[in-house]
Amino acid sequence: MAAAKSDISDLKDIQLLVDHFYQLVQHDELIGPIFSAAISDWEPHLQQMYRFWNAALFGAPGFTGNPFAKHARLPIAPQHFKRWLELFSQTVLNLFEGEKATEAIHRANLMAEMFMRRLDSLRNNNRTPIV
Repeated sequence: MAAAKSDISDLKDIQLLVDHFYQLVQHDELIGPIFSAAISDWEPHLQQMYRFWNAALFGAPGFTGNPFAKHARLPIAPQHFKRWLELFSQTVLNLFEGEKATEAIHRANLMAEMFMRRLDSLRNNNRTPIV
């Protein structure tokens, strides 16, 4: 019998989620090469993602940055966002269950939708993202 899963409840859970998720990302045939080309040192990126998700799910201070600007110059398309969401949702559902787990998946979907809309607007209007 499988052990009952708990909800995402603190920074340790976020670290577990982020670490497992990015392990999958790094080995993924579709999005792994994009991340590998963009990130030379994973530790600062992981630390930033811990702060991001801690702020997103628990309102904790500490996250600074412009996530969209970091992604705007990357060669990403809807299929990359779809795969990112699949891996993220899979990771959340494999590790957790509960209100915060559901919220994490919902927030990831909203973020992906917003990024895709903004990227489409930038690219179709031949604009350069402000970084």
